[in-house]
Amino acid sequence: MKRIILTTFIIVLHFGFSANAQEDTRIGAFLAYGTEIENIGIGANAEFPILENFTISPSFIYYFPKEEFGGKINWFEINGNAHYYFVNQDNLSAYALGGLNYSSVKVSYDDPRMGNFSHSDGRVGLNLGGGINFKISDNIIPFAELKYVFIDGSQLVASGGVKFNL
Repeated sequence: MKRIILTTFIIVLHFGFSANAQEDTRIGAFLAYGTEIENIGIGANAEFPILENFTISPSFIYYFPKEEFGGKINWFEINGNAHYYFVNQDNLSAYALGGLNYSSVKVSYDDPRMGNFSHSDGRVGLNLGGGINFKISDNIIPFAELKYVFIDGSQLVASGGVKFNL
């Protein structure tokens, strides 16, 4: 399953780079909060134009590890989203998003009586949401995004950060 997701991600990146002019391609960094893990994460994203109001946007979020009930939880997600821009003005743009999500959770315990225990699980789900870009200069675009991940252990993810035009 991981190979299928990685192959799809590489194909999307390839077509994203070859579909349109590079001047509209964006990369960014952001902070995110997930309601299921109840923790903050850091992320990176990109945006590749495909059609006039349509972009492909892969992203990665790594949630900071947390201790709970004597165990350590590590969580990350990889997303392959499509953005449809329904508002596209000079300084403000708004988009709806939909796409695929792969979430990986690892729980590990270090108990002196019972020994070490570790379990990890990966799931594929769907993303639905939207976002807003605030263009403050030709190359710097702060943004806010809200999405719901439909997966076992579904969560709402709120994020905000900055994108840069390449």
